[in-house]
Amino acid sequence: MKRWRILIVLSVFLGLSLCMLNIKFFNIASLPENFYVSYDEVDKANKENIFGRLVKVSLQEEVQTADNKETEGEIIVKLFGFLPIKKIKVNLLPEEEVYIGGVPIGLTVRSHGAMVVSDTMIDDLTVIKNKKLQNGDIIKEIDGKSIESIDDVQNIVSSTKNDNVRILFQRNNQDKFSTLPIIKNKEGEKKLGIWVRNDLSGIGTLTFVKKEDHQFAALGHAITSGKDKNVIPISSGEIYNCSLINIEKGAKNKPGELRCVFVQRNKQGKIEKNTDVGIYGKIENLEEVIDLNKTICLGGRLSVKPGKAKIVSNISGISEEYEIEIIKANYQSKSCDKSLVIRVTDKRLLELTGGIVQGMSGSPIIQNGKLIGAVTHVFVSDPTKGYGVYSDWMLEQIAE
Repeated sequence: MKRWRILIVLSVFLGLSLCMLNIKFFNIASLPENFYVSYDEVDKANKENIFGRLVKVSLQEEVQTADNKETEGEIIVKLFGFLPIKKIKVNLLPEEEVYIGGVPIGLTVRSHGAMVVSDTMIDDLTVIKNKKLQNGDIIKEIDGKSIESIDDVQNIVSSTKNDNVRILFQRNNQDKFSTLPIIKNKEGEKKLGIWVRNDLSGIGTLTFVKKEDHQFAALGHAITSGKDKNVIPISSGEIYNCSLINIEKGAKNKPGELRCVFVQRNKQGKIEKNTDVGIYGKIENLEEVIDLNKTICLGGRLSVKPGKAKIVSNISGISEEYEIEIIKANYQSKSCDKSLVIRVTDKRLLELTGGIVQGMSGSPIIQNGKLIGAVTHVFVSDPTKGYGVYSDWMLEQIAE
């Protein structure tokens, strides 16, 4: 009888131990391939037992050929320090510092395709509702012909001899087809019954700029169109210096906003990529955009943990660091602009903005002296809280 009791106790203990290990193994399994890491972050991960006391990680020894160091490596996860349970290809974080951002910038982009901004057309006092397309859709082709601008739409529609045209459009980041009837106004001009445009402008925040080639990362999330949040495929874009004229404080169920103005004359850089984790390009007039005296090293996700951190912003007129708390650091197997859950705790920033406001997207997040992410979203129900994205997702876009 005693033996059975001992066996039951041991079984329960073993089961609980395995459950605890499974939680840590889930964290390991959720790590993506080719994320960024440094040697000191691997050492810190082992010291802090982020994968459990029985699990250790090691990074292959650095290899140097001539004067160039390897930029790729491999993490080996070992149970009890010697049983390999997973190998992960990783990228080594660059050793050089980057220029730190936090500066609001003006943005303009032109899309590949034509964005639907109104699905109704008023003609001879009659409102015509387009039942196939909706606001935010991006028209990519008409009758198999590529659409690069709004002029292409009208030229193709005007020249068609058919009563209908076949449309390839993007909605919710997916390609769809539809057939639309041609509408004629009283002058006999052919129309689709929609209003379209192919340019957008707005405000965001610069995150960092690489020192060697002046490539920049900003915003932390995509420039989108419509309620379905299409990631706009861009043909070109520019960034500009902007002047902050007012801050609308955030409140519950009422997101605040940075109100800035910029003149589309003296561009400071080009936007080359619009992705789900930010916009990327190259700064042309570096000294006109950022403080060249402020640099910082980038940190990978292994160094990020819940606790105290800071965000950098110029919204007061000068570059300042504001206290925040990282509530949660998510394990992510693929890129996403909601890597972190953060809370603003700095009384100065709460007094100035009420928390996180629109226009602050891209503000650098710093923890333990490294730039580990950027602000991306605000919680509508609580403007003191929001999301952030890992900096290694952003660095990955620059490296491509």
